[in-house]
Amino acid sequence: MTINKVDQATILIVDDNPTNLKVLSEAIANSGWEILVATDGETAIDQSEYATPDLILLDVMMPGMDGFETCRRLKSNPATNEIPVIFMTALNDTVDKIKGLSLGAV
Repeated sequence: MTINKVDQATILIVDDNPTNLKVLSEAIANSGWEILVATDGETAIDQSEYATPDLILLDVMMPGMDGFETCRRLKSNPATNEIPVIFMTALNDTVDKIKGLSLGAV
């Protein structure tokens, strides 16, 4: 994946909390980047396959498919496995951090 210019970057924000989505979207949009949003793991995977974002900001704790499973599926798909994933979480247990890194998040 190559980004020619920073201002052309597309960021996918995945969070089930509308307030979190709004705050992050507004903060990032002010930087001039294109913002995509998803409220669950399935939608995030679909959007990633269709739009190929340059970065995914992924909430860990979501109902249904959690962020760990979403990341595992993204990293196992050749169409999305190169997209960097950064977890957003209130979890601070070392085991959770190791799990995220082992799934390919940064």
